[in-house]
Amino acid sequence: MTNNVGRFCGNGLICIFDDAMQNVEFSYLTKNNIAQIVPLMQDFTANKYSVEFLLDRLKAMFAYDYDCVAIFLENQLIGFCGLWYQTRHYAGKSCELDHFYIDEPYQGKGYGKQFLDWITVQLQAKDYEAIELNAYKENKAGHRFYEREGFVHLGFHFVKRL
Repeated sequence: MTNNVGRFCGNGLICIFDDAMQNVEFSYLTKNNIAQIVPLMQDFTANKYSVEFLLDRLKAMFAYDYDCVAIFLENQLIGFCGLWYQTRHYAGKSCELDHFYIDEPYQGKGYGKQFLDWITVQLQAKDYEAIELNAYKENKAGHRFYEREGFVHLGFHFVKRL
């Protein structure tokens, strides 16, 4: 999408309009409105977790250095991403993207790039030095997207359940 113009829309939202005047909004979510991402999260995880389980986990995450941001198209939620803030010895002040997700019908249409660009601007304004993320090994399309956006593959993410 070309010739994007950004403006503040109030309530912490930034709107971007493309040539067709299609309304895309980005917003920080809170504990009070985080429930709206649960249906997309269930799609993303193939309904692995119950609504209650996801809500409990999501609400608990706000007690830490965590934010959740969302992208809306014509007032419809089409994606979300968690932001974990930390300082790492190898990256400095950094933010780890947690489940950067665009709903399937909207993938490949530039919304992911717009969303990542918006997140990047937000982090740069707060003097972050790096963005990190983990991607599922099966998510080859995601890997290509992240590489196009300048991410470098550094290693593997391992999990041991306790």
